[in-house]
Amino acid sequence: MKIIMLGAPGAGKGTQAIRLAEELGLPHISTGDIFRYNIKNNTELGQKAKAYMDKGQLVPDELTVDLLLDRVAKEDCENGYILDGYPRTIPQAEVLDKALAEKNEKIDYAVNIAVPDENIINRMGGRRTCTNCGETYHIVYNAPKVEGICDRCGAPLIQREDDKPETVASRLNVYHEMTEPLENYYKESGVYVEVDGTQTMDEVFASILALLKD
Repeated sequence: MKIIMLGAPGAGKGTQAIRLAEELGLPHISTGDIFRYNIKNNTELGQKAKAYMDKGQLVPDELTVDLLLDRVAKEDCENGYILDGYPRTIPQAEVLDKALAEKNEKIDYAVNIAVPDENIINRMGGRRTCTNCGETYHIVYNAPKVEGICDRCGAPLIQREDDKPETVASRLNVYHEMTEPLENYYKESGVYVEVDGTQTMDEVFASILALLKD
């Protein structure tokens, strides 16, 4: 089973992708992890990607798909995989579909976790991160025992720049412009399914599993 996770920043798709991977026994694949692995191991594809990144340029879609296909050709992907963070645009989805079609393969499900912008801004605006160990908290849903102090190591907690409401709103605008059109793209392909992301994490997870088993 080949699954793509869709959803705005802060919708929880990364968390659900990891849980799904464990439940279904499939690898969880993010493009960030692929880039880091190939650059760290100085592979030929990694060298090409690094050349663009070192110049502050975006890695071209074709090269990203090459990196992705190299990853999904590994033995652990034999029964499928869960893609998290790719594709982000319709051109990327088209390149991916074409590459898969050449191998007589296709995406089985595009799972969208739908959450209103207001919920996401409130959700991410409440996140706090430890300055020392990186542990994350939420002032409402997962508050530290002592306000502003990490339970694990006692270091101060901060609100990261990318969690501030104005930054989140800007990221959401980019998402709506660049990535949201993927919803219609995958609806036309007949693989699109959607869950209500305002539910609890356990309810969202159960909803996704139910859709995959239909």
